[in-house]
Amino acid sequence: MSTTRYLINRQRRLAAAGGRRTAVRSAAPVVEPDAVGPDVVEPDVEEPDAVEPDAVEPDAVGPDVLESVAVGPVAEPAAEPAPDPAPVRSRRPRRPAWTTVVVAALAVVTVLLGGFAALAAGKASALRDTAATGNTALTDTARTSEVKGGVAQDVNAVFSYDWADTARTDQAAARDLTGKAVQQYADMIAQVRAQAPARKLVLTTTVTDTGVQMIDGDRARVLVFADQRNTSTAKGAAAGTTYAAAMFAVDAVRQDGTWKIASIDTFG
Repeated sequence: MSTTRYLINRQRRLAAAGGRRTAVRSAAPVVEPDAVGPDVVEPDVEEPDAVEPDAVEPDAVGPDVLESVAVGPVAEPAAEPAPDPAPVRSRRPRRPAWTTVVVAALAVVTVLLGGFAALAAGKASALRDTAATGNTALTDTARTSEVKGGVAQDVNAVFSYDWADTARTDQAAARDLTGKAVQQYADMIAQVRAQAPARKLVLTTTVTDTGVQMIDGDRARVLVFADQRNTSTAKGAAAGTTYAAAMFAVDAVRQDGTWKIASIDTFG
């Protein structure tokens, strides 16, 4: 396109320059040969071509010239890179109100369990001290069973009384009681001894359960649960059978290979 415009402008400049030279030559005065001295010869000075700007008016170019200009492919402007998308901030879902309540409740439970754990640790520490480690009832099941059986047998024998066979009860008391339990038993059984002949009284005591609280060497403390049946065979209003439950504790000692009752605690 620029080459074609350049050629057209050059042709126009040449045409314009030729016209000016013709006009100058026609306007120049005719000099007679005689008027000009031999030494004076004016050279034919040619004016330089006027340089016109390389511009083409639309009207000066014919349609044929414009059509002959090869039109190259128009380069498309480079596409600007798309801006980076703004980062999408992920919104955390709001926690429902009930979840907050549950979390608070769990925190309270955790605190309570922590307090319970501290208490349990304190109890465990107490069980590991000198007194607790000396309690064989927590570690020696065979010894514990021996104590329970010996004490139950003593209670059944000593606290059962038959008005027709008092010697059997007296023998059991002498065999199975020791220490201050001898006098304690005498005070407890005195009323039964006094009423037994007139009412023909038969007292039967049966141990239903025992719990060993402590065993320390040859000494033990046992909680006793027993049922008592009191039967009177006398004639009259006093005849009949009554039942009662008893609960008391005994301190027992092991002497001569057997467990004997050394003290009786009726919790009175």
